[in-house]
Amino acid sequence: MKRVAVLVSGGGTNLQALLESEARGENPNGKIVLVVASKPGVYALERAANFGVESAVVARKEYADSEAFDSALLDTLQSHQIDVVVLAGFLSVLGPRVIEAYPNRILNVHPSLIPSFCGPGFYGLRVHEAALARGVKVTGATVHLVNEECDGGPILLQKAVAVQPGDTPEVLQKRVMVEAEWKLLPQALAMVCNDEV
Repeated sequence: MKRVAVLVSGGGTNLQALLESEARGENPNGKIVLVVASKPGVYALERAANFGVESAVVARKEYADSEAFDSALLDTLQSHQIDVVVLAGFLSVLGPRVIEAYPNRILNVHPSLIPSFCGPGFYGLRVHEAALARGVKVTGATVHLVNEECDGGPILLQKAVAVQPGDTPEVLQKRVMVEAEWKLLPQALAMVCNDEV
């Protein structure tokens, strides 16, 4: 049984999808045992508590530099014997020490069809704003393994989502979450926990 940590920065809607998938028994070889938030008071911490999952806060602004932040995050993960890490809207960049400690065991969900609208600066609503500005007819989501290159790790799963006339970034963001992210992320986590990757 793989011990899973989910890293979040906000409300944790992707976390909710993972927890509900686990409750339905869709990942028999993995268990979410820790939720790590990048700031205190975010709703994701309440979601974790509602499912009886332990949580911790490791806030980047509390550390002098990225190396100190990485050390604190790594200590938190290792003290909970974490096997797999999921970035579910986690807005802090992981440094090489964390990535090296979990080779091919850190997942990220990105709200576009990589290689489109990805890399440094593309996160949250910015991705959907860029897609709408470009006039694409199809967008989607990608789950990939994390390496040193931002959004550059091997792709595990992708799902296309249609862009509708009159979409705003907020409307498109919600559709991509519901139709793609919330389906792909639990599926990809199960793949990693089943040693299929």
